[in-house]
Amino acid sequence: MYHSPIQLDDFPTDVQMRRIDPARNMRRFYRQSVQRDLFGRACLVREWGRIGFRGQMMVETHSDEGKAITALMKLAAAKKRRGYIA
Repeated sequence: MYHSPIQLDDFPTDVQMRRIDPARNMRRFYRQSVQRDLFGRACLVREWGRIGFRGQMMVETHSDEGKAITALMKLAAAKKRRGYIA
């Protein structure tokens, strides 16, 4: 019998942020999510770009879900320092 791992709410697996500054004509989004790929590895999927347009995407593979969530939290903290809000 397969048991899926239980994810606590203390560690989010999805983060959506945006940065809007009308004075600089800046409307950006940044999304991150931890997902499993077809081989069962934990992946951090990152998407970013201008709101209303198709952005860019990057997938990082990690050895386990904990390391992927740690990477997500570090990137989210860096984006908050740059002015993004959740």
